[in-house]
Amino acid sequence: MASKSRKGEKTKAGAIRDVVAANPKLKTSEVVAALKAKGVNVSSNHVYLIRSKAKGRKRRQRREAVAALVSRTGMANPIQVVGRLKVIAAELGGLSQLKQLVDLLAT
Repeated sequence: MASKSRKGEKTKAGAIRDVVAANPKLKTSEVVAALKAKGVNVSSNHVYLIRSKAKGRKRRQRREAVAALVSRTGMANPIQVVGRLKVIAAELGGLSQLKQLVDLLAT
């Protein structure tokens, strides 16, 4: 749901987020057209801005998740962990085999 402005109506950024959340594969011009059909005038630059902020938020969350994992495992260098995982994956027959094994262990 879009956030509300002080007057109680939806903000343009909130409307953009709603449309993109409903269909993330839409092109920017399609998002602008969909909002124009709803009576909300936004520029393509505004859509780009809102999408880029969302991507930055996701990246930050991934980095925080990796940092939390590193702090739990006690390994200071995640690059070494990735290197070890690649070696283990090669021993198991590839990344798809390792993923299947991890999926089985997770259940």
